[in-house]
Amino acid sequence: MDPRIAVIGAGPAGLALALHAARALPRAQLTLFDARPAERDVVADPRTLALALGSLQWLQRLGGWPASGTAPILGVHVSQVPPSFGNAAVLIRAEDARVPMLGAVLSYGALVAPMQAAWMAAASAAPGRLQTRFGTPVAALKAVPGGVEVDAGIAETFDLAVVAEGGVFADQARKAVTHDYGQTAWVGTVTLAGNTPGLAFERFTRQGPAALLPLPDGADGTHRAALVWCVASDADPVRDLDDAQRLAVLNTVFPAEAGRLLTLSPLKAFALGLNAERTLVDGRIVRIGNAAQTLHPVAGQGLNLGLRDAHQLVEALRFHTDLDAALRRVEWARAPDRWSMIAATDFLARSFTWRLPGAATLRGAGLAALQRFAPGKALLAQRMMFGGR
Repeated sequence: MDPRIAVIGAGPAGLALALHAARALPRAQLTLFDARPAERDVVADPRTLALALGSLQWLQRLGGWPASGTAPILGVHVSQVPPSFGNAAVLIRAEDARVPMLGAVLSYGALVAPMQAAWMAAASAAPGRLQTRFGTPVAALKAVPGGVEVDAGIAETFDLAVVAEGGVFADQARKAVTHDYGQTAWVGTVTLAGNTPGLAFERFTRQGPAALLPLPDGADGTHRAALVWCVASDADPVRDLDDAQRLAVLNTVFPAEAGRLLTLSPLKAFALGLNAERTLVDGRIVRIGNAAQTLHPVAGQGLNLGLRDAHQLVEALRFHTDLDAALRRVEWARAPDRWSMIAATDFLARSFTWRLPGAATLRGAGLAALQRFAPGKALLAQRMMFGGR
């Protein structure tokens, strides 16, 4: 099979797919589109990404993993406030799973810059087969017999178009499966003292989940973490507070094991919701990553799910000589992982809006039971690291 493939979107999922396809499909012609000009510096983009072990291992094999600027996740501590069942918590550690780390945290720019450099090097080495169209937004896609017409100023026909350009929930057109959780995520960074390096925290509160993810230490040696703080949008307890007040509240939210939060960056707010396509494949158009499903951040698995979309698509194209058969295989193979992750995050996100008597007690009982049930913890760790593959 030597198809002409358009990849639309040069974020992590699109670049990963393009890099993998360039190696695994040596006869395919690939064109990578992105509205962002190639000369725009992406290194400074501070958005925080959390990647599972399986994702970072794949990116390392593709040559797209940065040599520095990453922080390993050595453990995940999950608990709730107010506490119950004797401060019940689940602690998942890399050493218990016999792996060097559960995953890693880094900035968007730190990940995309080396991936883009790897793609540009590959395209330079094979200019007749790999094309780059940065600074070229795609205005429309149109199904045509045997392929897809891509309108990026000039209409071109490809055998397959892969859309990897998603955006955030508030800016997206509504898809087939959608739900507004009525929650806002406040994101930023904090500095800490007395924390355990490499330990991530997820804290279930009455308003929603709050998370701290380890970041590389600052230049002055200060310990840093990324903050995701989810609260109800209609009674937002964060919006009207100043930074000092926000910091004081956060120090009551996280458990003592997280250390003391010392400083807080300016926070940015994002609306949270579920927005998913029922299928990845629509004729010769395939959507991956946020273009296929935007999830609540409670499980931190959105990008990892998108990377698995990309990997499975290329593998299907690699081992099937018929393009349409390959796409049917992708749809069938990705469904269990996609829908189980969508269902799990949707259930957790909705559960914070329930006002049922005893809900917090039941959650605490569940955490306590999971901590004691070693096989369950091991299964959860495996799912966090590698998904449902």
